[in-house]
Amino acid sequence: MSSPTPTLRRDFLRTLAAGSAVLAGAQRSTAATPAWTVGTLNRPWVKWSCDEMLAGAKAAGYGVLGLQTTSAADAWVASESRDYLVALKAKLAASGLQVIQGRLRSREEAAFDVAAADLRAQIDRARELGIGTLINTGTGKPALYAAWYRCMAHAAAYGADHGVKIVTKPHGGVTATAADLLRCLEQVNHPNFGVWYDPGNILHYTGRDPLAEMEPLLPHLTAFTAKDCLGEKQEVMIQLGTGRVDFSALFRRLKQAGFRGPVMVEGGAVGETAAATTRNARANREFLEAILARV
Repeated sequence: MSSPTPTLRRDFLRTLAAGSAVLAGAQRSTAATPAWTVGTLNRPWVKWSCDEMLAGAKAAGYGVLGLQTTSAADAWVASESRDYLVALKAKLAASGLQVIQGRLRSREEAAFDVAAADLRAQIDRARELGIGTLINTGTGKPALYAAWYRCMAHAAAYGADHGVKIVTKPHGGVTATAADLLRCLEQVNHPNFGVWYDPGNILHYTGRDPLAEMEPLLPHLTAFTAKDCLGEKQEVMIQLGTGRVDFSALFRRLKQAGFRGPVMVEGGAVGETAAATTRNARANREFLEAILARV
């Protein structure tokens, strides 16, 4: 067999080099693209202003934010003030943060038409603000469980028509345990209703093993709330890794199940100042990222 001509050989080597460059670029791109999204909820900064919270989340290295905890100054999508909502929308846009979640207030104790109208209004505001998920943490009053299920079914249906996901999470009462959450999913019975898992709340409200409780919920999880806890009825606003939650075991199981986040930090030590709280929030992000890099 004759040897290739110099021209053919040069073409072959150029093609091989180009292919190697493409492969190397793809490998670099894959390595640089995180498999998990780590964001933060606003709760650690709730003692401070919205501006300080946004600045703190950004300074702590987060790019994704959830507006879950309300305060006297900030009702988020529950506010009926147009001036407030316009100003909030501008602040969120200017922050450069991607705001993916808000809190959904429910009035299951009210007449259903009143409760339903309020749910629809909040979903409309979430859509206006570009928030794609609203969370409601349930009710602790057994007499209102049926009314709450009905409210969540209405919110899920309306949210589906308007591009807003409705979720709940472990929070005692109607959403205390995995069995309770599965019952919620059955009663609400809508594909636009899901679960954000919160291992710290499982410990806080029930004392149960967060890993065992997560197992039956895996097909229904849309996000993970990163929160540690010292034990039943004990503190949850502590640094990740200082309580009883085994984050490594939880994330290994989530990875096996094909879950990829988002992982949203809610817990964390609240400092004397916003700056101290931001340092703690940064440490929590680094703690999670180190674990996620290993699983």
